[in-house]
Amino acid sequence: MAMKTKFSVCGMCSVRCPIQVDVQDSKAIRIEGNQFALKGGLCPRGAAGIALEQDPEKPQTPLIRVGARGEGKWKAVSWDEAFDYVADKLKTIMAEHGPRSVLWSDRGGPFPDLPKAFMRGLGSPNYCNHDVACARNVQHGAMSTIGLGRKGVAYDLRNAKHIILQTRNIMEAVNVAEVNATLDGMAGGAKLTVIDIRASVSASKADNFFMIRPGTDYGFNLAVIHTLINENLYNKEYVDQFVEGFEELQSFVQPYTAEWAAEECGVPAESIRDLARQLAAAAPSVIWHPGWMVARYSNSFQVCRTAYIINALLGSIGAKGGLPFVNSPKDVGRKGLKKLVDLFPKPEEKRADGVGWKHPQFDAGPGLVNQAYDAIVTGDPYPIRAYLCWRHDPIMSMPDPAALKKKWEGLDLLVSITFSWSDTAWHSDVVLPLSTYLARESIIAGKSGLKPQFFVRKRVQEPTFDSKADWEIISGLSKRLGLDALVFDRIEDIWNYQLEGTGVTIDDFDAKGFVELADKPLYRPISEAKLPTLSGKIEMVSGKWTQAGHNTLPEYKSPQSPPAGLFRITFGRVAIHTQGHTVNNPLLFELMPENIAWMHTSRAEELGIVNDELIEIVAADGSTGRIKAFVTDCIHPEALFMVHGFGHRLPVESRAFGKGVADNELMPGGLENWDKGGGCISMQEHFVSVRKI
Repeated sequence: MAMKTKFSVCGMCSVRCPIQVDVQDSKAIRIEGNQFALKGGLCPRGAAGIALEQDPEKPQTPLIRVGARGEGKWKAVSWDEAFDYVADKLKTIMAEHGPRSVLWSDRGGPFPDLPKAFMRGLGSPNYCNHDVACARNVQHGAMSTIGLGRKGVAYDLRNAKHIILQTRNIMEAVNVAEVNATLDGMAGGAKLTVIDIRASVSASKADNFFMIRPGTDYGFNLAVIHTLINENLYNKEYVDQFVEGFEELQSFVQPYTAEWAAEECGVPAESIRDLARQLAAAAPSVIWHPGWMVARYSNSFQVCRTAYIINALLGSIGAKGGLPFVNSPKDVGRKGLKKLVDLFPKPEEKRADGVGWKHPQFDAGPGLVNQAYDAIVTGDPYPIRAYLCWRHDPIMSMPDPAALKKKWEGLDLLVSITFSWSDTAWHSDVVLPLSTYLARESIIAGKSGLKPQFFVRKRVQEPTFDSKADWEIISGLSKRLGLDALVFDRIEDIWNYQLEGTGVTIDDFDAKGFVELADKPLYRPISEAKLPTLSGKIEMVSGKWTQAGHNTLPEYKSPQSPPAGLFRITFGRVAIHTQGHTVNNPLLFELMPENIAWMHTSRAEELGIVNDELIEIVAADGSTGRIKAFVTDCIHPEALFMVHGFGHRLPVESRAFGKGVADNELMPGGLENWDKGGGCISMQEHFVSVRKI
């Protein structure tokens, strides 16, 4: 049979890169990046999607637990049996505790309209995603300064003259389009500055690399702000016109000189001043990236805020080559997708996580799922008794998994919808196998940007095992729960509903896999923007956060240094793996079967540890893990670093079993340590000891 090429959307991480897939004999045989968007480029994970589709070590049919939670005893059932079981349990729970007792969480991304509609249909306000362990701090950092969410501005990397990466390892936590754009920008003369606790791949490409003491980024940023203001390097005209609270900021930063930061952060004072001067020379085409995975320190919210503040002082917010405002379909004279969520009224019940009432300043979109877990235990403001976990593995992604499992004991139903085994799926009552992205369609998604677009994921082959697409699973449950508006027999019916009135048809996606809604990029100047802050300007002191009782210019507090002989545990990503869900992938396992522990040469010598030696890491509660040491000068002496996602113990994962260490298991009490300003869990505020075996 002749080979065909089909457009789709990757699902190996949360970026969802556009892809094209070569198909022969109704099977995917090769994946590459969409030629029209990525010029064929793709990361290793995206290229390994076929191995995920064919892997027999994943759930192959719906499963209902028959032993204790986590015991691994299952009964294989049909989809009808599984749907009936879950729907009957939900009906019983909702009859006793109301629809508000149902919680949902997922990995976020561009397709939330369907699950949000499902939760609205049930009558529950408790839709959440994973973001408390990722980007809530930067989301709220954006909202507290510019009033918009973090995706309200773009990163115009190709046109930038200086790019600063801080809590953003762009070359390893890979978004292919951003990597391409960064390299293009650098080829065009842009400088790259990296601020990190270790020399990452991104740092290896930088013009300026600052190895900073862990937890002192806020202090570093305050010293940059001090230099910009006191040396008159900031854009005074821009600040006078578009910034609120500059005088308060100017007064606040006076103690935080470059000399002070040199002592605090370990970076020479003259280097800090030189960086500020470089930024002023490149302004306004400067991008100080406010971060991606920022669930790190107790002051990470302030790190994100000060990144936006620096961008504002340089006039880069709204500027070409900086952080221009994204455009919705409306901004370019087009109509947006018709929303499935509008099929149902918004529940009037307050959220279990406190967002919108206890925490009025926070974004209610994905909420704070860790706070919703507390309602399972306390029943405050009401009990959560059912939890649907969609392509999300909280037990692997959040600290102290033993404490998390303890909180979940109050659940009457825990359902995992997943395309691979995970710790959360293994601990669930029901496992519903989701088809991989190669074997499922998804709803049409919209993407705001300089050129807004619609894009679609189409099925390129039939599932290898007995799995279903997301829309099929929600339709199956909706049919049994009386949510007739979400019962669809064909994905085309959903697509046609979404596209009503847009002037776009589903056939229009055949040419590229996406449909652009504008012919050329639209840069909207800040003078035309209507910022939804209380002042209508970029706020150095947030009006909304102040009303909620939070100081958004708090005094800097020096992070605790590790007690004698201990290390601060830190973690990050690589281009080969996506957190915990790819480590058992046959191809990716070959490339990186386990993680290693980075430690500074001086600390290793003190402990008598040599490179590649097996060591034991010991947490504060006595939990341990064994891992090989990577002895290097390229990490701060206070830190111990490992790639996140390893340390699997599921017997169904023969490759990943027992390989490496799970960093989150070394964080006792970590669920309760979260940033009250930004909402993220503070996952790098834990200390461990290291010993030879």
